[in-house]
Amino acid sequence: MLSTSSAQEYWLQALEHTRSRSPATFEQWFSSIQFDGIEFDGLEEGILHLAARDDFVLDWVKEHFLPTLLGRLRELLSSQIEVQWRIASSLDTPICAPKIPRESSSAGRTSRAPLDSFSGAGRPAQAGSPVRNVAQPSRAPAPRLVPPNRSVASLSADDTQSSSRRPSSVPSSRAHFSIGQLNGKYTFDNFIVGPSNELAYAAAFASAGEGPPRYNPLFIAGGTGLGKTHLMHAIAHKILQERPDACIVYASAERFTNEFIEALQNRKMEEFRARYRKNCDVLLLDDIQFLAGREQTQEEFFHTFNALHDAGVPIIVSSDKYPQQLQRMPERLVSRFTSGLVADVQAPRLETRVAILKKKAQIEGIDLPDSVAVALAENVKSNVRELEGALIRLAAKASLCGLSIEETLLRGDISLVAAPAKKVVCVSDIQKAVCNHFRVTNAELLSKDRHKSIAFARQVAMYLCRQRLRSSFPELGRAFGNRDHSTVMSAVRKVQTLRGKDPQVEAHLDAIECRLASNNE
Repeated sequence: MLSTSSAQEYWLQALEHTRSRSPATFEQWFSSIQFDGIEFDGLEEGILHLAARDDFVLDWVKEHFLPTLLGRLRELLSSQIEVQWRIASSLDTPICAPKIPRESSSAGRTSRAPLDSFSGAGRPAQAGSPVRNVAQPSRAPAPRLVPPNRSVASLSADDTQSSSRRPSSVPSSRAHFSIGQLNGKYTFDNFIVGPSNELAYAAAFASAGEGPPRYNPLFIAGGTGLGKTHLMHAIAHKILQERPDACIVYASAERFTNEFIEALQNRKMEEFRARYRKNCDVLLLDDIQFLAGREQTQEEFFHTFNALHDAGVPIIVSSDKYPQQLQRMPERLVSRFTSGLVADVQAPRLETRVAILKKKAQIEGIDLPDSVAVALAENVKSNVRELEGALIRLAAKASLCGLSIEETLLRGDISLVAAPAKKVVCVSDIQKAVCNHFRVTNAELLSKDRHKSIAFARQVAMYLCRQRLRSSFPELGRAFGNRDHSTVMSAVRKVQTLRGKDPQVEAHLDAIECRLASNNE
């Protein structure tokens, strides 16, 4: 019979083996999983008891991590292992303890609880409760309201003077501020969840909850018109609904840059930093890619990020690229973006597109028959914004012509329901899909550029061409800038290996496959 100490050792080895495949992703998800028991008696009988914080975490871990974990355990124990799950809203000893925010530099650094979750020593605080070093003072809620997406320079002179006179401990009046920049329709209730965006939705919803952030920062990545800004606004709406006095700063990266430049010119850096660092309970920064190449602004944002992160303030940013693909962005910023949760939004599938149209029609008071919704969804696939725009144009034409929306579609916009001719996928189609997904140009893909984001996109394209077209390695070498066939072989092997190890690589490949399939429907 296997001793408890041996079972513990095997369990830790299996965890470390699983973690080594994708450390950052492992820690994100296993902070919501715990071994359900103190001893390993159940493991001796081939049953591993685990608890998950919710069904979403359970499904994700089962799909992306459990095969590797169980495979390693079976190798070590030379026996079959089965898993029994339960859902627990609070976990006493999560496998990966959540990071403990540092309240101030003078209070000293806090330490993370060890990976060993089998004893009371080093046990993290119960999930959902504030986690602080006992030697540090608790961080009091910020007392002032911050106008979302409003420039410091746009405040009136009276606003600025009264703000400078007001003691920091006295709440300010909301009458000075406006939240008109938030779109009232961009709420969680109006966001249609599907396979293409369920992770981003769940992470955004969790970020809007009370207590310390589970994932900080939250990085939402995705193409134009797929719902990133909707989720950012929804977070702000939910926080304001539950905590009306919360200090929310919502801005685009472009506005952050303009305010920074204006503050430098007018010698108002103290006001600028107070707004983004001190008077802030939540920071929402949209389109972070616009900071690329702006070194002074990047430096200022780097220090702003550190100040907020160390204080445990939730940081949510969005971009049309993944962090590793942000060019002319310093590595220290990229590493901070990837230290939290990176959640992407992809182009919605047919069923999700239909649901989006039905929700938009409901909001706008449009009588939308199912047949019209399906016809639009089958033919407008690029992004949600264009899909909704097609519906509005069709409804406007129907109203002006005094026809039903179905009659208008059949009479005037037959092209929207005509199925596109199917095309044979070729190397250039795959290259184009990969370029669109990774936001690189075709010239960069075929160039000698070895930047890691471009090199990875090139390797993925080679792999997909080999898998889908069965092209020879010399043929692919010629199609990718006259490269040697050995280069193509190495790229295909690398992506094949990563696909089985890294869930993020698997997600990239699935998204591109869906893009190719939708373009060929």
